[in-house]
Amino acid sequence: MKVLTIIDEQFGDYYKPQMFIGCVNCDFKCAREGGFDPKICQNHLWKNQPLIEISPEQIIRRYLHNPITSAIVFGGLEPMLQKQDIFDFISCLREKGNQDDVVIYTGYYPEELSDFIKRLKKAKFQNIFFKFGRFVPNQKPHYDEVLKVDLASDNQFAQKIC
Repeated sequence: MKVLTIIDEQFGDYYKPQMFIGCVNCDFKCAREGGFDPKICQNHLWKNQPLIEISPEQIIRRYLHNPITSAIVFGGLEPMLQKQDIFDFISCLREKGNQDDVVIYTGYYPEELSDFIKRLKKAKFQNIFFKFGRFVPNQKPHYDEVLKVDLASDNQFAQKIC
């Protein structure tokens, strides 16, 4: 699995202490559709980071040996450009008997991910959350009741998928 970063303990993207996994790709759909420079995106500089090759098992081992964290967040760039990696990671985590929350920060909307969401549900995964919605500049952050954190744009929202 390729990632840009792994932050073993983070406290900003979800109400539970989380491990953050930075995904490697983004098509900057938000900027393209919104007509703004991608450099405005807070994640733009992530594109220049070197890739880290690490197995899901290694990441999960790190996660399970940390007594502080109780959730995993995928974000950084666009996780849905690594759907198979995300699915395989969740499968491996669940096979190890861990049912902790997995949160996926995506700029896509539910209707754009309906096949992937169906696949997650069919696999009978539990405790999978998505933050949906493209970044829109110059928005006032708003509090999301599901994630219990502020989101950058008022069109963004979170849902528990399964």
